[in-house]
Amino acid sequence: MNEKEKLYYSITEVAEMFNINASTLRFWEKEFPNLKPDTNLKGNRKYTKKDIELIKQIHYYSVTKGMTLKGVKNQLTKNRSKKYDSVSLTNELLSVRAQLEEIRKELNRFKES
Repeated sequence: MNEKEKLYYSITEVAEMFNINASTLRFWEKEFPNLKPDTNLKGNRKYTKKDIELIKQIHYYSVTKGMTLKGVKNQLTKNRSKKYDSVSLTNELLSVRAQLEEIRKELNRFKES
């Protein structure tokens, strides 16, 4: 496994990734309910790649784009609903594909007889 492909990252490592203070990350945890890193027995935060992806979005909208936290929350909600739409579309397409494969099998059976 590559050293950069860790399962968990400390708050210091994540803060350094985004050039922000650890206190900013702790504040974002309070403001964004989806940002809930696991903790070890000592209470140290363990950020996953999923946590880091969310932090990347928060950082982009709040720091790079200069949006308010309320604006960031609205944007993340929009992104989440778009993601769900693409998931349901993918499921529909997979269903249609399965139906088409069944039709093809039936046509092949008909053709062979």
